[in-house]
Amino acid sequence: QVQLVESGGGLVQPGGSLRLSCAASGTIFSIYAMGWYRQAPGKQRELVAVITGKTNYADSVKGRFTISRDNAKNTVYLQMNSLKPEDTAVYYCYVGDVQYVGGRRIPEVWGQGTLVTVSS
Repeated sequence: QVQLVESGGGLVQPGGSLRLSCAASGTIFSIYAMGWYRQAPGKQRELVAVITGKTNYADSVKGRFTISRDNAKNTVYLQMNSLKPEDTAVYYCYVGDVQYVGGRRIPEVWGQGTLVTVSS
């Protein structure tokens, strides 16, 4: 079983920064996609950023957020700068196309979510 452990959420003032981390544990051989989604109160879950061999960002976060990954640690990061109140949401880590040592594959795993609140 792959487990995702997220960290880094919290309360920050507008214009501030936070860095989210998500570490995948288990007998993992490879992970194709790693990313972050978010869900604000009363809204649907939306893509924030995903990284495979390239990166893809939601238009609303381009130029402010940076996604990166450390394959040796099976960890994905989201550096969030110039945060706005509308960035307030629960942020969910996502990993896609996970291959275990031994060859078994699973399509996706989701984290439990970490709350980011941007408020003065």
